[in-house]
Amino acid sequence: MVEELVAAGVSVVSVGIVYAMAGARVVKQYERGVVLRLGRLRSDVRGPGFTMVVPFVDKLRKVNMQIVTMPVPAQEGITRDNVTVRVDAVVYFKVVDAADAVIQVEDYQFAVSQMAQTSLRSIIGKSDLDDLLSNREKLNQGLELMIDSPAMGWGVQIDRVEIKDVSLPETMKRSMARQAEADRERRARIINADAELQASKKLAEAAGVMSEQPAALQLRLLQTVVAVAAEKNSTLVLPFPVELLRFLERAQQPAAPAPEQARPSTAQPVRESVGQSVGESVEQSVQEQPSSLAPPLGSDSEGSKTRQD
Repeated sequence: MVEELVAAGVSVVSVGIVYAMAGARVVKQYERGVVLRLGRLRSDVRGPGFTMVVPFVDKLRKVNMQIVTMPVPAQEGITRDNVTVRVDAVVYFKVVDAADAVIQVEDYQFAVSQMAQTSLRSIIGKSDLDDLLSNREKLNQGLELMIDSPAMGWGVQIDRVEIKDVSLPETMKRSMARQAEADRERRARIINADAELQASKKLAEAAGVMSEQPAALQLRLLQTVVAVAAEKNSTLVLPFPVELLRFLERAQQPAAPAPEQARPSTAQPVRESVGQSVGESVEQSVQEQPSSLAPPLGSDSEGSKTRQD
């Protein structure tokens, strides 16, 4: 009899231990436990640590409270300026209400993924290509608002949304490359023209200074000779400025006489030379005139013979 009681007690204790072990649960630090008792939500959400549930009556669902990094598959769409692009993004979100994440939505991760894809397609159609390439911060904020609005009812908070890459067609890439090259060439020409303008102004100032002091041009020429001779070339081609020749010519000429004395001295030789040339031409014409007017000898003899006959 005693043995039967002992055996029954041992069996009851073992069943109790097995029952207690079946109801024991451990919730990790980054998790929260949502208890459903006979399908009904319990108001208390189990925190991290050891907890007990009623076996075969309660069902504990653990919800991860960490930030989830979810890549959004690349979506192909047409921008507002009719350019076909492929855009992919990444969504960072976390669960803030474990009960709503279990009760309000069947699979909150799948729901967030689908919402992110549809929002990304919508933002592509509303934006221009330049906004997708250069103004991504504004688009990220718009995506975050579009995804966060329905996700708040699911107990999910969108931390941030980032557009990772924008894929363009090859024809569009070549067109953008030509546009960038033309823009850089335009800026280069503007810079060169500005440099030429500034250099021309400086050269004009230098020419004004050299015109006032002609010796400065000769010094500059000597500096150029020294600079070219330093390269040890066998042939030296040096342009000779005309202004330097004029300067040397003026330096070699004697001082000019006064205007009153120069006029008679210069006019008299001119008149004498003109008179001599006129006299010589008159004498030459007088000497040539008789010979041209005298008849030939043969013609006179023949005339006299005809008269005698």
